[in-house]
Amino acid sequence: MLILRHHVFKRQWQKLPRGLQEKTEGRITLLMSDEFNERLNNHKLNPPYESYRSINITGDYRLVYKRIDKNTYYLRAVGTHHQLYGT
Repeated sequence: MLILRHHVFKRQWQKLPRGLQEKTEGRITLLMSDEFNERLNNHKLNPPYESYRSINITGDYRLVYKRIDKNTYYLRAVGTHHQLYGT
């Protein structure tokens, strides 16, 4: 599997506490093995992330991504619901 990371994702990732980074890594691993696992709460997004999907990292933290093809994921953003969507 290939994981591409947007520069915004990289910057947001670096600001996460180590525990959240580890939790996010675990969710990415689960995403790649079972994209629609219940624990991920995987769902489509509306603008400005219209062609993207979101998964839950914790109760408030989300990961925004797009599946490019069978073996490629593009990680766009990670943060709290409010940081990502403003609500």
